[in-house]
Amino acid sequence: MDNFILHERLKNDTIEVIDLKLCRVLLMNDSHFPWLILVPMRPGATEVHELSKEDRSILIEEACAASRAISSAFSSDKINIGALGNLVPQLHVHVVGRTRTDRAWPGPVWGSGPAVPYTTAQLEQTLTSLRSALSKEFA
Repeated sequence: MDNFILHERLKNDTIEVIDLKLCRVLLMNDSHFPWLILVPMRPGATEVHELSKEDRSILIEEACAASRAISSAFSSDKINIGALGNLVPQLHVHVVGRTRTDRAWPGPVWGSGPAVPYTTAQLEQTLTSLRSALSKEFA
């Protein structure tokens, strides 16, 4: 998307995974949680209802694909999906793998403690797993 610009906070907190048909998929740089962020590449979009009907359908399919990718790459007990946008107005959807033993369970991941960035080895392995799983979804 030519006019698409990723919000600065998302740029600073994440690592780019892959671009899908609608969304840029980002990995939150917090090794405590398998946490993807899907950002529809539609300039100016801040709310789901602002997307076209077709884009809303694509967003749901891509969120489901991200959920399956997290499930296949990690042993998650639950997948949390949410679009808040209180700090970052650019439309984005969080897809977070949760386990009953994670530090925030059963509460939300936000505010559960400082992020611990991935090590180089962890990041390489995580990105490889997620890219492979997401690519298979749309092959």
